[in-house]
Amino acid sequence: MTVDRLYSGSAIVLLLCLSQPVHANPVLPVEHERRVGRCIRQASEGRLWLERTLWGLRDQEAGWVGAEILNRNGSHDLGPLQVNSFWVPKLSAMIDRPPTQVRVWLTHDPCFNVQAARWIFLSALSATHDYWKAVGVYHSPTHRRQRHYAGLVAAKLVRRFGPSIFLKGDHRVRY
Repeated sequence: MTVDRLYSGSAIVLLLCLSQPVHANPVLPVEHERRVGRCIRQASEGRLWLERTLWGLRDQEAGWVGAEILNRNGSHDLGPLQVNSFWVPKLSAMIDRPPTQVRVWLTHDPCFNVQAARWIFLSALSATHDYWKAVGVYHSPTHRRQRHYAGLVAAKLVRRFGPSIFLKGDHRVRY
């Protein structure tokens, strides 16, 4: 193989790698999902409704450890539950740690990421007193986007847990 041919082949491979969309999710090993799952179970503290909610958010967000997705508004969605970087200063002040450290933890520590997502959701639930509104607030401050997002999360919950998840009297779900 000539050097020119090798160089052009390398250029094509490089071009293909660079042409991948920024939002492409990597293929995740099974252990990654198990680790996130352990964090979700831990964060739910035995509350099945909260565990399922966190799974719904996780399935909708579809992030991964190390994810930093740039949004149109300049913020970033971080880690497995895609916690928006908007929350970094607030979380930083709450736990008395530098914002740069909080951002690293949100991006690379799945349990910190899940705990932050839990706090965001439960804070919204406490403020709104409405489960689906709180799901929407997790995603956006905009009412129209909240409703749309809540519908997407509901679909993810049905996909993961089956259509009976929303039936009255289903003893498996207690909100």
